[in-house]
Amino acid sequence: MQKKIPMRQCLGCREAKPKKELIRVVRSPEGQISLDFKGKASGRGAYICHDPQCLKKAIKSKALERAFSTQIPPEIYDKLNEQMEGGQ
Repeated sequence: MQKKIPMRQCLGCREAKPKKELIRVVRSPEGQISLDFKGKASGRGAYICHDPQCLKKAIKSKALERAFSTQIPPEIYDKLNEQMEGGQ
């Protein structure tokens, strides 16, 4: 029997993709927003593709703010942008 691949929805393009192909942004129980590359950090997670266009859509629609019900620090968007441009 084949193992089930966990799927998550990108906040930018709204497509369901395998969890390993997406970048996880997490809000810890203390309210700290950070990037989680291992997918193991505790807290509420939201996912975004490695595509800069998806990030732009997510920023424009304030998808991360809605997912976490809080303001997202600009450094988080900067880190995501860096990861997409040079991290692949």
